[in-house]
Amino acid sequence: MDARSAALVRANFRSILEAPQGPERLIGAFYRHLFAEAPGLRDLFPHTMDMQPKRVCTAIQFVLDHLENWDRAQGFLEQLALDHRKYGVEAAHYDAAGRALLAAFVTYNGPLWTPDLEDGWRDIAILISASMAIGANSDTSRPYWEATVVGHRRVLDDLAIVRLQSDEPIPYQAGQYVPVSIPQRPKMWRYLSPAIPTNPYGEIEFHVRKVRTGWVSPAIVGETEVGDTWLVAGPLGGLHIDTESQRDVLMIGSGTGIAPLRAQLIEMGRRGVNPRVHFFIGGRYPCDLYDVENMWQLSLSNPWLTVVPVCESDTNPWWHPHPPADPPYGMHRRLIGNLGAVVASFGSWSDRQIQIAGSARMIADTKRALLAVGTPEHIISADPV
Repeated sequence: MDARSAALVRANFRSILEAPQGPERLIGAFYRHLFAEAPGLRDLFPHTMDMQPKRVCTAIQFVLDHLENWDRAQGFLEQLALDHRKYGVEAAHYDAAGRALLAAFVTYNGPLWTPDLEDGWRDIAILISASMAIGANSDTSRPYWEATVVGHRRVLDDLAIVRLQSDEPIPYQAGQYVPVSIPQRPKMWRYLSPAIPTNPYGEIEFHVRKVRTGWVSPAIVGETEVGDTWLVAGPLGGLHIDTESQRDVLMIGSGTGIAPLRAQLIEMGRRGVNPRVHFFIGGRYPCDLYDVENMWQLSLSNPWLTVVPVCESDTNPWWHPHPPADPPYGMHRRLIGNLGAVVASFGSWSDRQIQIAGSARMIADTKRALLAVGTPEHIISADPV
C-alpha cells in the first residue's frame, strides 16, 4: 500500500471514530454483512455484543498504526486469530470476514465512498483476513481447557479469589493473561491474569474485582460456586523479567492488577538467584491492599524483594467494618498518596526493568508520572489487562 492510500484510509477511519456512534454503526454493519453471508457464525458469539465495536475498532486502529511496520501488525493479527479459536472460528471464516469488513465501510460511507477509498480498504481487508487465516492455521494446540472451581473466597464485598484445577497444566507463563468463560455468562470471554505460576497439578488462581456495570465480574464475585466448570483459553501478553539483564526490577501494581506481578514473584522465589525487586502495592484504601501481607511473607524468605504499600487514604471507607491493621513488624509503613506520584518521588528508576499492572487509568497515570521525572519510556512494560 502506497503512502497516499494509507493516509486516505487513516483519515477515513479517524472520521468514523470521531463521529457520534461511528464505531457502533461501522461494526454493526460489519456483523450484519458477516451473518448474512454466513448465518452459522452468529452462534459463535454471545447474545450481547456491546463490547465488539470497541474491540474491533481497536484492532483496526492498531493495524493502521503499523502499516509501515507490517511484521508487528501481522504478528498481532496472527495472535488475535489464535485467540479467536476459543470461539470456534476457523481459518476458512476469515475470507467472509474480509468481505464483510469491506462491505461495512461501503455501507457506512454511503455517497462519500470513492474508488480510491475502495482500493485502500480492499487492501486493508485482504491484509487482515489473510494474516488472521495464517494465524488460525499456525497452531494445532487446544483452543481452551476445562477447569473446575475448587475454591471461592470473598476477600472484600466486591473482590473474590477463585482457585481452579484442570486435569492437566494450562501452559501459560507467569505475567501473562488468559481468556476465561464462566457458566453463568457463556461465550462472554473475559481476560484475567493468573495470580500464581503454572504448576504440575493444573491449579490456577484469579483475583477478580466486581465492575458495577460489568456482565461477567459481578457473576464471578457473587455467583461462582465450587464445582463450576470454567473454560480457560490460551495465554496472551508478555510481562516478564529479563533474567539475563543486569538490571534490577521495579514493579507497580494496584488492586487486582497485582496478579501478574505476584505470579512472577512467586516463580522467582523458586530460584536461587534473582535481581533486586521493589514492589509498590497500591490501593485507594488500606483494605484494598488485600494481599500485601502474603507478599511481605514472601519477602521474608527472599531478601531480594522489598514490598512497599501505598494508599491514597490512611483510613478505610465507612462501609468497610474493620479499621486498618498496623503493618507487621519489619514491614514498610504505608505511604500515603497517589501511587504513581509516590513511586516517582523516589526518582526516575532509570536503572530498572519496570512493570506496571492495574486499571488502564492507573497505568496511564503512573507512566505519565514516571516519564515526567525522566524515566526512559522503553524500560516501562504494561499489558492491557
